[in-house]
Amino acid sequence: MNKLTTAVVILNWNGKHLLERFLPGVIEHTPGDVELVVADNASLDGSADYLRDCHPGVRIISLDRNYGYAGGYNRALRQVDADVYILLNSDIEVRGDWITGCMEIFESDTRVAAVQPKILSLDRPGYFEYAGAAGGFIDKYGYPFCRGRIFSTIERDKGQYDQNSEVFWASGAALFVRSDAFNIAGCFDEGFFAHMEEIDLCWRLNNMGYRIVNCCTSSVFHLGGASLSATDPQKTFLNFRNGLWMMAKNLARPQLFRLLPVRMLLDGVAVLRFLAMGRLGDLAAVVKAYFVFFGSCKRVRRQSSRWQLGLPASMYPGSIVVDYFIKGRKRFYELSRSDSTASR
Repeated sequence: MNKLTTAVVILNWNGKHLLERFLPGVIEHTPGDVELVVADNASLDGSADYLRDCHPGVRIISLDRNYGYAGGYNRALRQVDADVYILLNSDIEVRGDWITGCMEIFESDTRVAAVQPKILSLDRPGYFEYAGAAGGFIDKYGYPFCRGRIFSTIERDKGQYDQNSEVFWASGAALFVRSDAFNIAGCFDEGFFAHMEEIDLCWRLNNMGYRIVNCCTSSVFHLGGASLSATDPQKTFLNFRNGLWMMAKNLARPQLFRLLPVRMLLDGVAVLRFLAMGRLGDLAAVVKAYFVFFGSCKRVRRQSSRWQLGLPASMYPGSIVVDYFIKGRKRFYELSRSDSTASR
């Protein structure tokens, strides 16, 4: 088998300060045969000038406006020729050999479409990071979680997930993805703009029979919150709306009609929690998400007709909301082995 070609593509929007901090390390720890690309979403902070002046060996793809994560990457990756794209957030620190382990997984199994390294916290050494941890899962009601992070509970990395494992989704913060699988699956859904577009992509890949794998021998360190803070109501809106869109796009009609009412009930509980906590901005964001969802549901369902639909075997068959809030299972390893794909 010929060696797979690889390109690291960093999407940037007004992130000059992040490029100054993290890009030198990416250059230092990336092999010379791997192309380094920065796709710039029409930044106004001098990012492109900084790259041209300080890192002339890095290829710049300049976009004419801010297309968000999904649209920005879709447009940039059309201009990148590689067997495997490595999509890397601009606030990721890499160390040592962070690429080889992930690439060996692709080379050993052509069914693997995406790989994620362990994502650890840059600010809390020894802990996983919220956006990906040791690989992502999703329950049948559309709620995502990770090995190492369920809702707001983030585990310390004690080696409990130090084995390569099939997961449901790989984080867009550090996403290794086969270019042919990415394109066959239809790329990212640009309607999402930001948040959960990688989960939606992985759901399609799962439905198409591909595998998603977490690589335990590779680690990166994520600053997090560089685009939207966790307390920003806009992030709440995107997460709820995009989660509903994922269900509408990727579930067969009988499954959607059966599962959506339960999802609505669970989201209603979230609204009551926001009210009790005085987070009225988040409450309004959830209500807005539902108005947008129901206004666009028919269009989203029409779009879904292009793909295979269903509940893949790698999906968590229980309710992570019930497990976490009612049964008190706050950590991934506490989930019932009969309910978790971790034992497969």
